Amino acid sequence: MLSFKVKQTKEGNILETSLSGKPLLTTPQLNKGTAFTHDERREFGLLGKLPSRVETLEEQVQRAYYQFSAFSSSEKRRIYLNVLHDTNQTLFYALINAHLTEMLPIIYTPVVGSAVKAFSREFRQTRGLYLAYPDRDLMEEIFANRSNPEIDLMVVTDGEGVLGIGDQGVGGIYIPVAKLMVYTLCGGIDPTRTLPILLDVGTNNQRLLNDPLYLGWRHPRIDSKQYDEFIEQFIAMIQRNFPNVFLHWEDLGARNARRNLAQYRSKICTFNDDMQGTGAVALSAILAATKVNKSQLAEQRIVVFGAGTAGTGIADQICHAMSHAGLSPTQARNNFWLIDREGLLIDNMKNLSSFQQPYARTAASVSGWQHNEHGQISLLEVVKQIKPTALIGCSAQTGAFTEAVVKEMAKHVAHPIILPLSNPTEKSEATPNNVIHWTQGKALVATGSPFSEVEYQQRKIHIAQCNNALVFPGIGLGVIAAKAKRFTDEMLWAACNALSQCAPILKDPLAPLLPTNEEAKHTAQMIAIAVAEQARRDGVAQIANDADIAELVTQTYWQPHYLPYKLVKNHEANE
Repeated sequence: MLSFKVKQTKEGNILETSLSGKPLLTTPQLNKGTAFTHDERREFGLLGKLPSRVETLEEQVQRAYYQFSAFSSSEKRRIYLNVLHDTNQTLFYALINAHLTEMLPIIYTPVVGSAVKAFSREFRQTRGLYLAYPDRDLMEEIFANRSNPEIDLMVVTDGEGVLGIGDQGVGGIYIPVAKLMVYTLCGGIDPTRTLPILLDVGTNNQRLLNDPLYLGWRHPRIDSKQYDEFIEQFIAMIQRNFPNVFLHWEDLGARNARRNLAQYRSKICTFNDDMQGTGAVALSAILAATKVNKSQLAEQRIVVFGAGTAGTGIADQICHAMSHAGLSPTQARNNFWLIDREGLLIDNMKNLSSFQQPYARTAASVSGWQHNEHGQISLLEVVKQIKPTALIGCSAQTGAFTEAVVKEMAKHVAHPIILPLSNPTEKSEATPNNVIHWTQGKALVATGSPFSEVEYQQRKIHIAQCNNALVFPGIGLGVIAAKAKRFTDEMLWAACNALSQCAPILKDPLAPLLPTNEEAKHTAQMIAIAVAEQARRDGVAQIANDADIAELVTQTYWQPHYLPYKLVKNHEANE
């Protein structure tokens, strides 16, 4: 662990560390580069190691943006930002804060997908912790080697279900790294109190197994019994050493994602972004859309195309929301039609997952519907039969929302809600431009990846990105501010409501269904307040009953800035 501590003094906060000289300049969490003052340079053995001018953080940001702008491709810009992150973490966050809309897609979706695939071949600098299955009995030792001493938030993946590109093995570490960047940029989570983790349990990606440069454990993924025992051992270690941490699961395989969340959500404060985060943002978009078209959530007929972790997670979240409108779980599920690779889910299908079974339609109820030569019921047939009000895509099937499907939907619904959520961009089920033109400008659209505004009949329609980055940073901020022991369903519902109330379209019909990146920080704080207040109502907050929640959120929110430094002996820094 690094030797540093932030202490409060009468003059303000000060950072104490035992590092000096080159080690200090090469520690990204602590390096200030040309912003070290003249006195600090003398105290820490830096005099002559830097150009003589002392700069402000704002001046450093100007130079960094000049360097960033010199690169023409997204990939080269991503590499530059990663190098900056590995050099000076505070400057990295200050730069992106100043250019959030431009840079967020570079460090997060959609560009991060290419970084994951190229991980082993472009490896430059280690980040986070890698916990390989053969080292499972060395967990305590591995976690003792972490860089940041105090941890509020962990993002954990096993790399099996990355974005729309599947099993990426050890390359999946870039996803927790990117998620934590977004937590800091939008949710104000102190980056020195976070930890990305890769659980390396092998890979079934034959391309990686055959790659001589692959950096992960070169072994097929372990079986479910071994996996469950490994996760149980991991969670026990977390409970012993980090009892108050917020653990965020990301990009696990569908079965493991659900099983892990169900098994441990009552034991630790935990959250699965692929299920709960994706569901929350989609629900928020639908809530905003129902306010625009003056309909009720309980009245919606919803088709989900892609019934994996994300698709069923969205359905689960909307079902739970419908219970607030008075529907029973069975009544709520009756408003959904889920379609997977084998067509519409029907109860006589073999190999239905346990999480898919509640949404399967009875064979008798669809006996008169048209089946293809494989006995499947297609998306177009479902749309013709039920005339859905909302169509959600989580399939990673490019162009699956065809002109025929969209036009058929628009025949029967004044303002169809169409959410092609698959990413990266090339996996989207439809482009907003096509959807808007096919529906004569009537569709309410949000997408998983960023798209440009659409021009239609001399109007510019702004397209919302239905991005989890709109909700999980606020959830994390609220959980940490409230010191929540658990993350409850009602806390997630509070986050959805808060996000939907921030929808720009409620004030301007040409505005997007969800807030933009420029509004992400304000949105995160509104969500955090709602989540923390609900945590207190649910009895899981560890704060005073009369604590001012808004003030706690403000105090918790971290902004990139440099502190004055004080050199201490190594044993003092660790006290």
